[in-house]
Amino acid sequence: QVQLVESGGGLVQAGGSLRLSCAASGRSFSSYVSAWFRQAPGKEREFVAGISGSGGTTNYADSVKGRFTISRDNAKNTVYLQMNSLKPEDTAVYYCTADRGAYVSSRPRNYDYWGQGTRVTVSS
Repeated sequence: QVQLVESGGGLVQAGGSLRLSCAASGRSFSSYVSAWFRQAPGKEREFVAGISGSGGTTNYADSVKGRFTISRDNAKNTVYLQMNSLKPEDTAVYYCTADRGAYVSSRPRNYDYWGQGTRVTVSS
């Protein structure tokens, strides 16, 4: 069982940066793939970025490539999402997820564990 707690959301102007953190409880977190999803008002939840358990493989949505970076520190049981050059369309609730396995999926149904979400608002 893994519990995930996100932090780092807030209000930022367009062009600014934020770093989200996801702290995981439980053992052997390095054996879990992890990902960030987001959900804007009135829209479906969408994949943002994912990372393998070792951190050696990452995957990004086209909309955030070159602006967002996902990383993890398994010694701290924490996954990060560095978000630069933020745009108003990045406004959403961001969710951290985890699942046992080796494949970084972009589908929400492939993740068993979810955090409560952290809100990111980008003003124009």
